[in-house]
Amino acid sequence: MPDHSTHFEASGGGLVLTNAILLYRNEAPRNLKPYGAPREAAPAFASIHAIEHDDEARPMIAAGVPLSRAHLRQWTEALGRTVLPEILPANVLVAHPDMLAWWIPERVRPAYFALSAPPAGLRVLSARTTVPVPYPAHLFVATRSNLGVYALPANQRPTAETTVLHSPILNVFVDGRLCWGNILRPKALTIATIPEFENAVFDSWSTHPNPGQELTVTGKGGLVRLWDDLAARGAKRFPVGRLKPFGAGGGRQARRPAGTPAAGAMTVGKLVASNAGR
Repeated sequence: MPDHSTHFEASGGGLVLTNAILLYRNEAPRNLKPYGAPREAAPAFASIHAIEHDDEARPMIAAGVPLSRAHLRQWTEALGRTVLPEILPANVLVAHPDMLAWWIPERVRPAYFALSAPPAGLRVLSARTTVPVPYPAHLFVATRSNLGVYALPANQRPTAETTVLHSPILNVFVDGRLCWGNILRPKALTIATIPEFENAVFDSWSTHPNPGQELTVTGKGGLVRLWDDLAARGAKRFPVGRLKPFGAGGGRQARRPAGTPAAGAMTVGKLVASNAGR
């Protein structure tokens, strides 16, 4: 017989374990899915169980009954009372307790470079420096576990069909995640903490490209030399046409005009769906 017991330590607030919920689903082959593929189906059945105690006062899961709509309605109403209504800024695309997605327009802003191994021939970025450079419009997708950072092909509010591009920011992994390092993480996932997420991206020092990141741009010289050129000539706009579509083959992707969809390229809608529940 499998052991269905569960253990629980009450906190200082005197919480008592009273019920347990078990989720069931149909077995399916555990095939690996590509990034952005739909997630597994929701549980096919759920049951709620009372908690009993054995002779040594250890909690155990007792026989259960099917989870009812009344249970779900009760918890949904309880959760809803904890979420305060708020006015959404115009740049917010998704506002959910487990996800925030927003965009920011292109802008010239100070960038912080301290390259650990600068290539030869750089004009500005060979030494630690703060210099104004142009950034393309960006999309941010913040979840409980990650912050995704992506560039956008046009300086306008994206739609679900907008193609997502690789961000040229050096602190971003090739899969779109921010490399936090010793950057302080925001403690909450709310509209009020959006500036904290943006500060984590734009106000931290860039020390090197992450593995594979040099292959996310087209043209000669790679990503570091592109930033050096923009800084040296005081450019006012980022050349978005040099950024490759996100999720469309990395360094093998040929150059495309900004905004042109590529086979397998990620869109804003697909990206939001792929991050749901993370």
